[in-house]
Amino acid sequence: MNNLPEKFPEYSIMHKTLSKKIKELKEKESKCEKSDLESIQFKIKKYQSEVNKIEKMFPVDFFENYE
Repeated sequence: MNNLPEKFPEYSIMHKTLSKKIKELKEKESKCEKSDLESIQFKIKKYQSEVNKIEKMFPVDFFENYE
């Protein structure tokens, strides 16, 4: 576990929060109207991008069984 980022707890919490938000948005996406769909998809992409950045800072498979 020597390869953990300097601000490990903050990134870990942020990953969990963003993952949860993505999950909520995906559920909402299936139930929303077409007018809101584009906005929700944009948010999902944005959050997923941040999750990917965080995952690159950690060892491979670190978040696999995290939730």
